[in-house]
Amino acid sequence: MSDDVTDRDYCLAGGERPPKADGPPYAACVQCQEPTEYPETYRGITLCPVCEWREAERTACSG
Repeated sequence: MSDDVTDRDYCLAGGERPPKADGPPYAACVQCQEPTEYPETYRGITLCPVCEWREAERTACSG
């Protein structure tokens, strides 16, 4: 795996991430409603860092 790919990127379905927000307003997490790192204008599923981590753990391959 190359140095520019992190474990976090590897776990994403499709490898695509929403663009990071430069500042508020931030989109609300679709699971817990906490602020995310993504702009409020982003359309699609946005998760806060905690829910994103839990989703990666849940969907990770084991074995």
